[in-house]
Amino acid sequence: MNKLGPSLMCTDLGNVEQDIKELDNAAVDFYHIDVMDGVFVPNFGLNLDFVKRVREITEKPLDVHLMVTDPSRYIDTFAEAGADMISIHAEATTNLQGDLARIQALGLKAGVAINPATSLNVLDYVYDVTDYVVIMTVNPGFAGQRFIPSIYNKIQELSDQIRKRGLNIDIQVDGNIGKNTIPKCKANGATMYIGGTSAVYSSAGTLEENVKKTKELLV
Repeated sequence: MNKLGPSLMCTDLGNVEQDIKELDNAAVDFYHIDVMDGVFVPNFGLNLDFVKRVREITEKPLDVHLMVTDPSRYIDTFAEAGADMISIHAEATTNLQGDLARIQALGLKAGVAINPATSLNVLDYVYDVTDYVVIMTVNPGFAGQRFIPSIYNKIQELSDQIRKRGLNIDIQVDGNIGKNTIPKCKANGATMYIGGTSAVYSSAGTLEENVKKTKELLV
């Protein structure tokens, strides 16, 4: 089943509780929370206190995307804060297998995030400790970037690998995910969609209206 997760980096930070309640009512599947350190990516994102606050507001799964250097330092902390899923960048750790195994040992779903120029080969020896793969369809760090067309083939290649190996791994796509990109991502095998300014937070409608329109594309 295809799932939609709003990117809370795009939400109104002065109105978080009301936005989340509206999104809960719209039946989103999970929430995506970008944590950035200003080092791995040239920007600062949401933080530990934000995750704790969101955990108080909703019972939906929280997907914490660690765009940080040496993510192993933060796995336990974000697990304790209420994360249900944690994804770490293959480019940011020297112990990818160990970090993913640690996330799973804490009872969470473990995700590998890979940048647009990163080869799928980095997954070869960690499929057995991976629950989902985050394919970045833009270079990470900022909302509102253009989707990189060559990533469609990457989604398809990963989908083929998962099927060939007989695995149950979700493919999450993150970056300019909306009406112009969802159909082809879906056709190529994506199963989890991060909704930012191109979808859930589009100025074209309310949050509830935007969720409804986006979910219609995922059927």
